[in-house]
Amino acid sequence: MLLEALSSAILGLALAWVYAVRLPHRLPARPLVLSTGVAGALFGAFVTHSALEAGGFLPILVGAAVLSAASLSLLLRPAGRLRRRSATA
Repeated sequence: MLLEALSSAILGLALAWVYAVRLPHRLPARPLVLSTGVAGALFGAFVTHSALEAGGFLPILVGAAVLSAASLSLLLRPAGRLRRRSATA
């Protein structure tokens, strides 16, 4: 279980770092992005481990990556300005 948690945290940190490098203009501060990636991965590993009980190492890492990516996607801001049209236009 300790190896799963450590691997999930490293995976979440790597995924968050990739997000932070590729999309810096659409994300908040880097420490928030990195901590969200790690927390999402740890929670994903916990949920997957609880659901599968002793399902194996690879499915737990996949679950960690999916939940980490989902939590990081919640931090994304729109790329450009939102253009709002008035109701009369």
